[in-house]
Amino acid sequence: MTKIITKYVCQSCGYVSPRWVGKCPNCNEWNTFVEEASSPLKVSRKPSGVASKIEPVSMEELESEDVPRVTTNIDEFDRVLGGGLVPGSLILLGGDPGIGKSTLMMQVALQLKDQVVLYVTGEESVRQIKLRGERLQAKNARNILLLAETNLDLILDVIERGTPDLIIVDSIQTMYRPGLESAPGSVSQVRESTALLLRLAKTRAIPIFVIGHVTKEGVIAGPRVIEHMVDTVLQFEGEAHYAYRILRALKNRFGSTNEIGIFEMHEIGLREVKNPSEAFLSERRYGTSGSTVVASIEGTRPILIEVQALVTSTSYGVPQRNTTGFDYRRLSLLLAVLEKRVGMHLGNYDVFVNIAGGVKIDEPAVDLGIATSIASSLRDVPVDSSAVAVGEIGLGGEIRTIGNIEKRVQEAAKLGFKRIVIPENNMKGIKPNGEIQIIGVDRVEKAMEALLS
Repeated sequence: MTKIITKYVCQSCGYVSPRWVGKCPNCNEWNTFVEEASSPLKVSRKPSGVASKIEPVSMEELESEDVPRVTTNIDEFDRVLGGGLVPGSLILLGGDPGIGKSTLMMQVALQLKDQVVLYVTGEESVRQIKLRGERLQAKNARNILLLAETNLDLILDVIERGTPDLIIVDSIQTMYRPGLESAPGSVSQVRESTALLLRLAKTRAIPIFVIGHVTKEGVIAGPRVIEHMVDTVLQFEGEAHYAYRILRALKNRFGSTNEIGIFEMHEIGLREVKNPSEAFLSERRYGTSGSTVVASIEGTRPILIEVQALVTSTSYGVPQRNTTGFDYRRLSLLLAVLEKRVGMHLGNYDVFVNIAGGVKIDEPAVDLGIATSIASSLRDVPVDSSAVAVGEIGLGGEIRTIGNIEKRVQEAAKLGFKRIVIPENNMKGIKPNGEIQIIGVDRVEKAMEALLS
């Protein structure tokens, strides 16, 4: 009789403990340990004959070759992947519930008309997938094979018989291996299921998409080790009340992690946003205080975004500082600079900052736009509607140099803006643009004078 060993595994980080504990000593999360049963592994000290024949290969003996890619005919999706699908790659797609992960995967499958796609679902029935395809106006979907199964051993048998060109697993938290005693969705099952799919992708050269759940903190559920195992980690994000969705690469072994893809949700599925700047500025109101247009760089392309601020007298003892789409700590830093260097007294005011359109911006180049919007709302003076502001603000109140300045200027000129305020040091070597006036500033005070009409 094989002795069964009982262990307790943290469902947040995968830490193993011989007994139950309330707080995980590794990730400091509470009440995350779940009891799992496992059999002891038999380890042989004598090396096997197969292992003894393995020899290392010299790097010079290997021939360099371009990685072949399969385009999905969705430009925004291919941009994030680095140019298309790489055979044998394992891609993890995460996002909030209802954000459109399954819809995006179905649209990718529908575009690959010359490829046989196996769509494995563990959360829905095949008829539900069929209804989604009809909603996406799938006229000819003979290339898509649907399989409602969660047992990975049975799924492998189907793959062995058919050998598809692309596999989609929705979702990894529902898959399980019968040899493990733990329940589906546990750390052991998720880790072993991902490892099995990884071996399948590498040995058969089949690209595999794996959809993962997201926790309330916004990170992909399950052990972090699965993010290290896969080749690419994609994050599908966006506010539930907004139509725009952003696909971002958090990890990509075959391309850059700076690119993003922008989509718009419609009744018939996701639609690519070819001109994000025009889309984000379509609902901008003119002559309203607390609104500034900034030029942000996402990957290799510039995007013009409206940043809004609202400053009102506080009704409580402690003023509120709320942000949407912008780092809270960065806002606190900018408020401190405005009080210390510009002389704005914001201690008795609530400050609300919002990036219009549900976009999240982490680039420091939007600092000047945020600060200008706050000053505009405090003084109730509108910002020049024909101007764009870019620049990073230092603790001394200086405007620091930023990158890709010419791309930002060209994007602002293309959309019809008349002026752009940039850091003074970026004026060196920049080519004059006859369509837009370029103003260089070195201090926050000078930027306020140039932007506030």
